[in-house]
Amino acid sequence: MNSRLKIFTVLAIVFTVNLTCWAVSTRQIDDVRDKAVLDSDDLVVIDDFVAQAVQELLSTRDFTSIAKIRAAILSRNNSNVSSAAEQYASRFSASAHKYISDAFELAFGLTPEDISFKVTLNLLILLDELKDLRLADLAMAKLDDESPVIRYWAVHAITNPAIVEQLNSGKNADLQLAKNIVERLEKLISRSNADTIALIAQFAADVRIPQGENLLLQIADKRIAEYADWTVKSELLDASILKLLCDKIISNKKNVLGEKTAFARRFWQLYSYAMQRYIKGRDFLDEQAGKQLISTLVEVEKTCISKLMEMPQSVIKRAIEQDSYDGLLHEHDRLFGDEQNPGQLTLKLDFNYGESDGSERVAPLVLPQPPEK
Repeated sequence: MNSRLKIFTVLAIVFTVNLTCWAVSTRQIDDVRDKAVLDSDDLVVIDDFVAQAVQELLSTRDFTSIAKIRAAILSRNNSNVSSAAEQYASRFSASAHKYISDAFELAFGLTPEDISFKVTLNLLILLDELKDLRLADLAMAKLDDESPVIRYWAVHAITNPAIVEQLNSGKNADLQLAKNIVERLEKLISRSNADTIALIAQFAADVRIPQGENLLLQIADKRIAEYADWTVKSELLDASILKLLCDKIISNKKNVLGEKTAFARRFWQLYSYAMQRYIKGRDFLDEQAGKQLISTLVEVEKTCISKLMEMPQSVIKRAIEQDSYDGLLHEHDRLFGDEQNPGQLTLKLDFNYGESDGSERVAPLVLPQPPEK
């Protein structure tokens, strides 16, 4: 009986008879972890441990027990001896790929639907915790799942900092994988919630390929467009996006028409729209949207505007505290510019907002009035 058929048979029996949780034996795998050189029998022990652990993960419904099983797997995914580390990790990763892949296939056919969902979710959380780039394709296969929760954890598993660090190794294969991940994430932007967008944006900012920076700009453009037509939601997300854009402006050393300009234009237009939304939407926004905008405006002024102006800034915070919409608008024009004069920050950073009717724009676009309720 081959290994794939073997695990399907065992797992089928587990679900058919509804076995209670049983403990995976860890004595042999712990012995292998302490060996300086591994032989073929040791590799079999690794494979058997991973197979049994995944089986137990699938057969367990209690969340506390599931967490313990995942912890047992994670605590044994590497060798205790440096000389055997690479061989051990390679075998463990290959076994994990084989049995988790099989488990995903089995989970797809489980009934009722909530059981299938929970099994898939726990497998994705395990992948996220393993932080192994060699398992990334398993999570990528779930990026198109109908469930936003499954999509979120699939994104989480391929964008966590440990995965990004591996992608930034400089190896050609890792660079190509990074490009493939970016391409897949681009397709998710239009159908993702704020939490998932935040993960994608952070990944786009951290992965060291041009496609990543382009993805961050696309996310900013999407948010700008949603502000423009008054369909934007989860305004607190923009605090994260604006910070990422700000970091790119500061770290980028190129002058006008370089990458700095692209990030600066998105930063100011997005922040300007957020401020204009707060000003013009005072009778339109619900309480939650108003609070999220306040948090975004104040946090970005403190962490970004102060940094870009190279001195502490709190005018926006005081204007909001005093319910001074005129004061807020005045500070908006001072920083960003108006139709006649460029703003202080545009002058300091030496950029413009693009061209309009053949001439350079010195101010961000004006947000249309909110639609009638």
